[in-house]
Amino acid sequence: MIETELMLSDLETLDRRKQKTEKKVRAGDKKAAFEVEFLTKLIGLLDKGEWLGNREYPAEERAILTECQLLSAKPVLFVANVSEGKNADEAMVQTVRDFAAKRGARVVTICGQLEAELSSLPESERTDFLSEMGLTESGLVRLTREAYSLLDLVTFFTAGDTESRAWPIPRNTKAPQAAGKIHSDMERGFIRAEVYHYDDLLACGSEAKVKEKGLFRLEGKDYVIKEADIVYFRFNV
Repeated sequence: MIETELMLSDLETLDRRKQKTEKKVRAGDKKAAFEVEFLTKLIGLLDKGEWLGNREYPAEERAILTECQLLSAKPVLFVANVSEGKNADEAMVQTVRDFAAKRGARVVTICGQLEAELSSLPESERTDFLSEMGLTESGLVRLTREAYSLLDLVTFFTAGDTESRAWPIPRNTKAPQAAGKIHSDMERGFIRAEVYHYDDLLACGSEAKVKEKGLFRLEGKDYVIKEADIVYFRFNV
């Protein structure tokens, strides 16, 4: 039922866009003619009950699809809430996996009751609690990791005297565009990025030690931000 409602909403979106684009075609816009053809194709797929996210699209079509922001073209992640125990609710989980497979989607299992208990504990007691349950990490951590993987995101950090922050960005984002995630002026006036890695900070114990060991780098506009980079952006506007 939910999927049907999402597809009906997408049909309305596509119909409106198609009507608007057809006016451009009548005005002689050749690019608009290609878009109308593609929109008609999408409408036909939805009329057949096909989930648009199940298909691969050429770059030109993908660009139009991204602009449309269709719900049925979004990545999907199913979360199954299970009882405690390694084999709890296995039959139910398999049903979810089978359904997800038809959508090309992933499945994460989480015990909501266990997560609630874990969140109520002090930080210092959570590792022992997980160990007693035979777990190495919480379901929330697994869910976050799967979501990041599905959306193809990485996280970089900024750190100052009073605040440290994590910034999610698409994988393969270059330094100026990552700076723009913080503020558009930083992208516009980008000079360089001063970078070191979170793992190096843990190993060395301080930023000063990171610099002493030559692990602190200066990177230019073509540098691709990596997972867990710690970055200070130099810019001028």
